[in-house]
Amino acid sequence: MKILFNSKSLHHNIDSEAEGQYRIKSFPGNVEETDYNGEGFITLVHSESHNNRIKNACMNNEIAAEVPLSATSYDAAISAVGLAVKASEQNDFAVIRPPGHHAGRERAAGFCLFNNIAIASQKLVNEGKKVFIFDFDGHHGDGTQSIFYGSDQVFYSSVHQAYAYPYSGFENETGEGKGKTFTLNIPLISGSGDKEFFEALDKAISAARKFQPDVIGVSAGFDAYHKDRLLGLKFSAKAYYECGFRLRRAFPHIFAVL
Repeated sequence: MKILFNSKSLHHNIDSEAEGQYRIKSFPGNVEETDYNGEGFITLVHSESHNNRIKNACMNNEIAAEVPLSATSYDAAISAVGLAVKASEQNDFAVIRPPGHHAGRERAAGFCLFNNIAIASQKLVNEGKKVFIFDFDGHHGDGTQSIFYGSDQVFYSSVHQAYAYPYSGFENETGEGKGKTFTLNIPLISGSGDKEFFEALDKAISAARKFQPDVIGVSAGFDAYHKDRLLGLKFSAKAYYECGFRLRRAFPHIFAVL
């Protein structure tokens, strides 16, 4: 799995302590830069009006999704979409900013402007593939869930801290219409660690095997790590390695998006 990275991500929301460049600043010099303009893929999930709202907010230095924007934010955002799509085509890991899993079809939220993994997954669906999204970010990916809540071609499963932002992702949220039973939320109480994570991971892998996806998309947020200050989950670094190992052992085609 190759890491896809572009330094445009470093020029968005530079001064923020909540979602700043510190998240990925160690990557330059360690990986070869990749660029892919994803602007043409945005409307696979979002409306043209949403895209225009975000673009205008960036060009006018406004605030959206709780972060200050600039023209370089839009460059970073369309690069993030592009690298997510490229990762889905090549079984790679897109290390990108801004993030995406809180963005809904018409909504930017939680630092997320466009839903990168949802756009990449919808492209795969349009190509006739079934996608299982496994989201292990410590926060529930409410945007991704809402986008595919009525779909039987994308199965969304999330492991996250219960009763944390965005205060969704309960076990009774299982999909609707054709998408009924194709959403699996596994909320964990604060203080949960590797044991609970592995139990949730096994449950998600079992659901994925029944779904028989063509591709696994991993929504990879690492704020359930035990040293993270915002959440109360206690995952170890080894747990993330084990997660990747178990997924790779179970499925041949996997991509990931930070």
